[in-house]
Amino acid sequence: MDRIRGEFIDIIEWTDDSRDTMVWRFPRYENEIKMGAKLIVRESQVAVFVNMGRIADVFAPGMYELETGNLPILSTLKGWKHGFHSPFKAEVYFVTTRQFTDMKWGTQNPVTVRDAEFGMVRLRAFGGYAARVTDPAKLLTELAGTDPQFRTEEVEEYLRQLIVGRLGSLLGGAGIPMLDLAARQDELGGRLAKALTDELAASHGISIPKFVIENISLPPEVEQAIDARSRMGIIGNIDTYARMQAADAIGDAANNPGAAGQGMGFGLGMAAGQQMAQAFAPQQGQPQGQPQQAAAPAPGGGAVPPPLPGQQQYQWHVAVDGQQQGPYDHATFTGHIGSGAIRPGMLAWREGMASWLPVEQIAELAPYFRATPPPLPPQA
Repeated sequence: MDRIRGEFIDIIEWTDDSRDTMVWRFPRYENEIKMGAKLIVRESQVAVFVNMGRIADVFAPGMYELETGNLPILSTLKGWKHGFHSPFKAEVYFVTTRQFTDMKWGTQNPVTVRDAEFGMVRLRAFGGYAARVTDPAKLLTELAGTDPQFRTEEVEEYLRQLIVGRLGSLLGGAGIPMLDLAARQDELGGRLAKALTDELAASHGISIPKFVIENISLPPEVEQAIDARSRMGIIGNIDTYARMQAADAIGDAANNPGAAGQGMGFGLGMAAGQQMAQAFAPQQGQPQGQPQQAAAPAPGGGAVPPPLPGQQQYQWHVAVDGQQQGPYDHATFTGHIGSGAIRPGMLAWREGMASWLPVEQIAELAPYFRATPPPLPPQA
């Protein structure tokens, strides 16, 4: 009799030594559970008895002595004899009801949404969430089945797919401008947690008590465009910024000792510098903030007087080392010709011309490139 009693299970319990086990099946093997055995269900656990593939009883946290009074459904299914005092066989599953807080999610592919300001935008996002079992019977029926140890990794991919599917519709229908998403991530996380809980609780017995959006990112090209737009907002005056950029480019060309037309770069750099100075320091009587119109200096540094009234003025452009420079008024341009900064063979263009032409082939510029007379003969 002692040997036979040793085959019966007296205590049924589970001490969870993992952080990711959602369902654990008690290893009964071929042993039978003795009538009067102790069932210990700890906090954050639920014990589910399954008989012949059917859920018989669910036990909340506490200690139970398994008698007929505690197992009304199971006793009916088994039809015990001998006054319901014989041992019985049943599968016992322990289900963890605490929160699993180490769940991660992320969008493998960008989610396309429509933004009122930027149009169609592709977004990526990632974060974490917590999951909890709210209905152990549904979890066993729909997900765990007869798995002896059902872990979070077995359901995490399924939950991630649901999250990504819900994320696109949430972001697209929220009506939140893209630039305000970061400030309202907590609100979006709460709305997504409620939507997922409503869907999962009824069908799988799982709730999402906490959902965190750590980051919402944009494609690199969109981020670069936003950065450029931010820089323009800081700079303020686009005309001044363009002048500064042109001056920097001309300065780089002038500092390159191997580049042809070094004198041209030096002269144009001085002209751009003086134009910038006049833009930042308005002349007397000129309203503050309006750009100044001043004649560019000659390559030698001398100021070119303004044109006489009634004279037609052209704005000339010249190609230097494959780069377009200008515009320059007629007096400034011819002054550069006289200084040698603009030489025969260079291409020039002004309004009204069909195409670029060498400077010596343009009618109004040809006189400046006529052959100079030979030197005088030595005096006797």
